Amino acid sequence: MKRNNIKALHEKTNAELLKQLQELEMKVAQSKLELSAGKLGDTRSISRLRDDIARIKTILREQELLALNQNKIVDDPKKSKKDEGNK
Repeated sequence: MKRNNIKALHEKTNAELLKQLQELEMKVAQSKLELSAGKLGDTRSISRLRDDIARIKTILREQELLALNQNKIVDDPKKSKKDEGNK
């Protein structure tokens, strides 16, 4: 995957990323079948697909953690005011 495509992944929604993840996983399965049948010409393609899957999973996890941190930031001001009074 080219650098521009990787940057574009960060702009996609979770639903789009999950759909693309599912498609890539299907391609890996098909490529493995072709490999076992001796019809796959480029054996490196499986590794590239798995790398792309890892990139998408990483972006999904980053978005998940970002959402969790934003929720904590919203909740923390209430807690920090209580903590300041106790100090």
